[in-house]
Amino acid sequence: MADEIDHASPLLPRHQRILEIVATERVVEVVKLSEKLGVSAVTIRSDLDALDRRQLLRRIRGGAMAVRPARFERPLDLPGHGFAEEKERIGAMAARMVRNGETILLDAGTTAVAMAIALPSDLRDLVVVTSSLDVALVLHQHPGVTVFVTGGRLKKTGRNTRSHSLIPPFGALLLQQINADCAYLCCAGIDVERGFTNAHFEEVEIKRAMIDAARRVVMLADHGKLGHVAGARIAAVGEVTALVTDADAAAADVQALEAAGLQVLLA
Repeated sequence: MADEIDHASPLLPRHQRILEIVATERVVEVVKLSEKLGVSAVTIRSDLDALDRRQLLRRIRGGAMAVRPARFERPLDLPGHGFAEEKERIGAMAARMVRNGETILLDAGTTAVAMAIALPSDLRDLVVVTSSLDVALVLHQHPGVTVFVTGGRLKKTGRNTRSHSLIPPFGALLLQQINADCAYLCCAGIDVERGFTNAHFEEVEIKRAMIDAARRVVMLADHGKLGHVAGARIAAVGEVTALVTDADAAAADVQALEAAGLQVLLA
């Protein structure tokens, strides 16, 4: 039988100090902890393993990182209103990545809408397949864009009541027939170990179908989502080509993601 996690026993002073350092720096290396605490790297690794078993931090290659709640949800006012300037910058940078003649997938979310708004007016022969009615309406008047919607059921629940997302059933059928150049997706959380996550399980099914249909995958997320984990997993870090986030992202978060092989672009 697996060992039970011991949350109640008191921490060693050195373990407490390690947790204080991790809480401040978010991501720490074994070597740096060894230097700061004046003990061997072998001892630090043993300490980190012990703290990881107690779920007080998360072990990563060469060190550890701070943990966050497994079912993180952002405050009520953030999905529709928060980080508006950052989302505009992220959307504008992602829009500049699109080229004439491409077929792209764009899912639901306020950052996806920001990208749709920012698509250059001189783009030609662009096909956009989207699960967002908001994105479809934004691009309806674009002279160089042909818009397809995925179909499915219109989601009526969620924290952002202004987002009109199409979800299963039937939402993924069209995507099975698509060979897209790139999928641009939104998420609720980004974590090096847990990957990209979302709070709504039905939306994740559509996002996964978009990933399967595209040669490249670009995630769009403001810095407030870095380090958080939501309930439903979209993709591992290794399944995503690049992340576009804003310049306020913590350097430790960016470094950890880049160390895992993800290209991070700061808008």
